[in-house]
Amino acid sequence: MKKKLPDLEAWAIFATVAQTGSFARTAAELALSQATVSKAVTRLETRMKTSLFHRTSRSLSLTESGHAALERAERILAEGVAVEAEMAEQSAALRGVIRLSAPMSFGIERLSPLLPEFMQQHPDVALDIQFDDRRVDLVADGFDLALRIANLADSSLLARQLCRVRILLVGTPAYFQRAGRPQHPRDLAAHRALQYSYSAGGESWRFRHAAQGDFTQALPVALRANNAEALTPALLAGLGLALQPEFLIWEQLQAGHLETAMDGWAVEPLALSLVTPPGRRRPARVQALMDYLAQRFMQEPWAHAAEPAALPSARAGAPEG
Repeated sequence: MKKKLPDLEAWAIFATVAQTGSFARTAAELALSQATVSKAVTRLETRMKTSLFHRTSRSLSLTESGHAALERAERILAEGVAVEAEMAEQSAALRGVIRLSAPMSFGIERLSPLLPEFMQQHPDVALDIQFDDRRVDLVADGFDLALRIANLADSSLLARQLCRVRILLVGTPAYFQRAGRPQHPRDLAAHRALQYSYSAGGESWRFRHAAQGDFTQALPVALRANNAEALTPALLAGLGLALQPEFLIWEQLQAGHLETAMDGWAVEPLALSLVTPPGRRRPARVQALMDYLAQRFMQEPWAHAAEPAALPSARAGAPEG
C-alpha cells in the first residue's frame, strides 16, 4: 500500500487560521487568496473525515477534532518557519560547509597555500576540498564550486573566468644541449614527449605561428601520467620535453632549471575559471570564497589578463593541473 505524504502546507494554513480566527485574516497574513485558505482546510477535513472548525456567518471556532490537531499543526508551522529562517541565515552569513573541487597539482601547489588566510578570516566556514584531475559532475557529486583550467565548452554551469594560463614547451638546458633545441613543430618528431594522460589531443601537439599558421605534430611518448606534476622529475632529469601550464613551472623557469623552446610558436592558452552549479542562488560563504580566490589568483606572476583564446579549441594536450 502506497503511503501518502502529509499535506504540510494545509496543516500550516490550518494552524494560522486557528491563530487568527479568520480565513480572511489568514489569507492576508500569508499572501494567499481566501479561496486557497478555505480549500486547504477543506482538503484536511476531507482527508481526516472530520470537521476542524465550526463555521457560522459571524464566527469561527475549533471543533473537538480541531483542538486535538492544533498543537501538532502549530509545531509543523513553527518548524517550517524555523528551518527556512535557519537556511536563510546560513545563506547570508559566512557559516557552513563549502565543497570545492580542484585539479590535483594546481590545487595542492597553488590553491592550498591560499586557504589558511580565508579560514582565519572566516572561522565559521568549513572547507571540504577534493583534488582530482578528472572532470567531476558538480550537481551529481554535490559540489558548491570547482576550479577548472580548460577552455570550457558551453554548458548549463555558471563560469567566472579569472585569468588565462599559458602552456609552454619546456625542457632542461642539458636536454637541449644534448638533443638539440627544436625550432619548428616538425622538429619534435626527433624528441620524446612527457605526456599528460588527459590531453585532449593525445600524442599530437598543436601550435600556432603568427606568420606560418597552425601545425600539429605527434611525438613518441617516453612517459605518460594522469597528473601533470608527476612529469616534473623526468622533465628535470632531462628525459624529454613537456607542455606544461606556466603556474606549474614558474619557479623552475625563474631559477633556470627549465627553458622554453619554439617561442615563436604558441599553444592555445587555457582559462582558469570558477564554476558553480546552474540555477542556484550562491550562499554568501561561497560567494566570499569566489571573490577571495579571484583576487588572490590575479596577483600571481603566471596569471595573464583574460582575453579571447588564440585557437578555437583546447587541443594542445595541456593538463588542468
